[in-house]
Amino acid sequence: MENSQTPNTNVAASATAADSAADQSALQRKLGNSRHYYAFLVFYLVVLSALGSFVNDMYSPALPAMRKFFGCTVSLSQMGLSMGMIGLALGQLILGPLSDRIGRKPVLIGSLTLFIVAAVVSVFSPTIHVFNTCRLFQGIGASGGYFLARTIPADVYSGRPLAKLMALIGAINGIAPASAPVIGGVMADDFGWRGIFVLLAGFALIILALSPVMKESLAKSRRVHGPLSQTINGYRNLLTNRAFMIHVSLKGVALGLLFAYISAAPFILQTHYGLSQTVYGLVIGFNALFVAGGSMIALKFKLLKNAAVVGAWIMTAGVVAEAIALYTVHSIWIFEICMVVMLFGLGNIFTSSNTLAMNEGRSQAGEASSILGIAGYIVGAVVTPVVGLGNILHSTAITFLILTALTLVCTRGTRKLAPDLQK
Repeated sequence: MENSQTPNTNVAASATAADSAADQSALQRKLGNSRHYYAFLVFYLVVLSALGSFVNDMYSPALPAMRKFFGCTVSLSQMGLSMGMIGLALGQLILGPLSDRIGRKPVLIGSLTLFIVAAVVSVFSPTIHVFNTCRLFQGIGASGGYFLARTIPADVYSGRPLAKLMALIGAINGIAPASAPVIGGVMADDFGWRGIFVLLAGFALIILALSPVMKESLAKSRRVHGPLSQTINGYRNLLTNRAFMIHVSLKGVALGLLFAYISAAPFILQTHYGLSQTVYGLVIGFNALFVAGGSMIALKFKLLKNAAVVGAWIMTAGVVAEAIALYTVHSIWIFEICMVVMLFGLGNIFTSSNTLAMNEGRSQAGEASSILGIAGYIVGAVVTPVVGLGNILHSTAITFLILTALTLVCTRGTRKLAPDLQK
């Protein structure tokens, strides 16, 4: 009896899988072939991803002032960055699989609502510890939009079209880290650090108001309906996928280097070199354009993995020169030249590692995006307080060099992988 039922069961499962694939393909054609919706999709995914950048970048100019306001140490003030990163990582861990079960839009709306509430509450923080707790929930709330900006493109596209969309989003989104410190610096100078979080809450509210226009990208037939144990199995499958994890590791250590820079820069440029919060924002905004440039240049490579290799060596040249300068030269111009070289190389790495990882794990896009995001924020949460220990110039140089060595190790693994994105 069992043997006679097995073929029928397999046929039924195959038919269900075929129907599911057909439903998703129909949805992909519907969403992907509309030029007007494509333009809106790019815009909306950019602002979603920007929210994740704004969580840290916009208030970084106010870190020295907040340290004085709360009367705390540099490392404790930088802990707000770490708590935001932990929240971004934790949120993606939970919300990624949840979005595979209930769809992308409910997760989007819920996470944006949480962010708005946490941002408003943080304005009334009486101590640095209350503020840092609010930062945790801000990170969880912002994580929804941040990972969906990677997940939704993988729902709709694959191969080179996916690479083009993600690079386009990444390049345009260079405006976010470019503009966030400028806006944050102006707000901090004119309205104090509280004004920054009022602005962040307002920005998230606008994104929430536009959410009805955003169409669901995951067909109901493709959603996970089994027990929660399937989520664990899904994570296990991805974590044992060698190619996927190489791309994830590369993105993680490279993003950790970016976070180390974001954490150290306010104290180096403002405290050490004497820039105002507004001028600091302008400098950081200018630097961010090099990340955007590197992101777009990566598309010029026939094989995206080669963009990661070239980017890693460009980044290494900038970091080694920067480390020497931080110990010996003490020139803001040398600091800036080395930094833009490093950031350009990072842009190459971000586009290639993001796209290759999501293309590899697109059958489990929510979970894949979660792992990809978590990796960077785990590294970032560790390194941001470290750069504030002791002499910040020396601790930053050492942290940069360690992360660069790890990036080169991961790049070696990327180089050995088979050719990618032929279509």
